[in-house]
Amino acid sequence: MNMTTKQEIFKEKLEEYLGSSKEEKGRILDMVCAVTKVHRKAATRRFRTLQIRNNNTPDKRGKPVIYDKKVITALEEIWECANQICAERLHPNIAEYVEVLVRDNMWQHDEKATSLLQKMSLGTMKKKLTALPHIKASKGKGATKPGILKEIIPIRKGPWKNPAPGFGEIDTVAHCGSTLVGDYAYTVQYTDVQTIWTCLSAQWNKGEIATVESIERIKKNLPFSLLGIDPDSGGEFINWNLKGWCDERSISMTRTRPYMKNDHARIEQKNFTNIREFIGYARIDSVEAIRVMNELYDVLEDYINFFLPSVKCISKTKVGFRYIRKYDKAQTAYKRVLIEPSIAEEIKDALRVKYATLNPKILKQRSDWLIRQLHAKKVSRTNKRLR
Repeated sequence: MNMTTKQEIFKEKLEEYLGSSKEEKGRILDMVCAVTKVHRKAATRRFRTLQIRNNNTPDKRGKPVIYDKKVITALEEIWECANQICAERLHPNIAEYVEVLVRDNMWQHDEKATSLLQKMSLGTMKKKLTALPHIKASKGKGATKPGILKEIIPIRKGPWKNPAPGFGEIDTVAHCGSTLVGDYAYTVQYTDVQTIWTCLSAQWNKGEIATVESIERIKKNLPFSLLGIDPDSGGEFINWNLKGWCDERSISMTRTRPYMKNDHARIEQKNFTNIREFIGYARIDSVEAIRVMNELYDVLEDYINFFLPSVKCISKTKVGFRYIRKYDKAQTAYKRVLIEPSIAEEIKDALRVKYATLNPKILKQRSDWLIRQLHAKKVSRTNKRLR
């Protein structure tokens, strides 16, 4: 006899069992146990379970539920505001997100749910976020080709040794879709090594002059002085135009070894986190889209630098055939700038004033709207080409 048949027998006798006297219940149990070959105690428990289910009585077995639907809803709202970052980056900054949303009257959750959310451990948060639906961009292609005049610019070997703010890695991201043929948009990204401050700029193709203009935009948006850039060996960077531009402004320039992506591990990871996760891998081949992209990047720079925390590797130890890495507490680039002693107080005061006017939820909504506008322009151009 299988379990389904046993269940049917218990369900058939349930109503009679519940309405019987003690002696009659004993006879029903004897009969059910003889047919199903289960222990008398097991039969009693089965009748009790079916009674609870039929009466819609809450089952009190197991651990009590601490983080109910209200808490998970509050967590999901903050997680969406933070662009679905991992729990390790989100957990230390929950209180800051709540504070900003409360300040702007955008926090609609009660005090109990808010308190429980702020007390949630990292391990629990990881489990809860894993159960939530994730929306990520699909994979695509990149485009980096070796440039000329490589002997002009020295190669940087090994990891950065705690440089001052203003020294950073720089790279281009191609929005070519599934083919490298034709003209399309590029994004130039700069990531500061010490503070993880990020600057973004869009351009049409990756010509030398367009790249210099993008770096000029990055230099203007960077809150502190640009002291040095470290690109790969792509031709958009390794050329006389950019080298001369850097020399005129006393900006040092180094490059990574060709075909050694680990030399640029920081910026390669940021290319995905700061660009691909927002724009994706779709082809952008409309000149009009460049304006929308730069408008989007103005919003994303504030959103990423002020509200999306990141971690830095503080130690790396080889144990056998593997490496054990330790990371610092997740912090935003804004907080890293505030605790950096080499940055002037005037710069920090200006950033504090700007921070007081920003809201992560509003920035996320604005960026989502601009991304929809960007893809609308891309689609309109593609449709015209196909007609």
